[in-house]
Amino acid sequence: MPAASTTPSARETELLELAYAYVLEHGISDLSLRPLATAIGSSPRVLLFLFESKDGLVRRLLSRARQDELDGPVDVHRIWAWLSDPGHAGLLRLWTEAYARSLTDSAGPWGDFAHETVEDWLRLLAAAQPATLRRTAQGRDQRTAALAILRGAMLDLLATGDRVRVDRAVRTALAGLGL
Repeated sequence: MPAASTTPSARETELLELAYAYVLEHGISDLSLRPLATAIGSSPRVLLFLFESKDGLVRRLLSRARQDELDGPVDVHRIWAWLSDPGHAGLLRLWTEAYARSLTDSAGPWGDFAHETVEDWLRLLAAAQPATLRRTAQGRDQRTAALAILRGAMLDLLATGDRVRVDRAVRTALAGLGL
């Protein structure tokens, strides 16, 4: 049964934040309501009432993750510093899970997550460009290349933990783009 209001209640907001902290630590692709509910001091029934379904909860968690990504800095070098900060590793793992799942399960709650997050990041990177470059094909190409560099480096860093090598590669690649 759907929640009566479109404005989340304080309890719904609290449980969403607790569930978000849980999936940052435990992942989202194999999320099960019973262990989640136990960990956050709720019940599966309450979660289903507040979020309509498990898919509804997953959609809200993915939206919450996108919000965190977009609240970061707008300069491309500061974006990399933010992405590579060990404190954001949980968010990056969550993003990686959701991105991959969205590519193979677009009918489920994962929906257009991959497509939407690409567009989010292209807008964020556009905000870091001079206005004259922002509106050009060259500017879009530069943003797309920067995004590819950041995403590839992020995956490499998550896989290897080799911060020195990956940081050096990012600086070199971004300098090659004139950033």
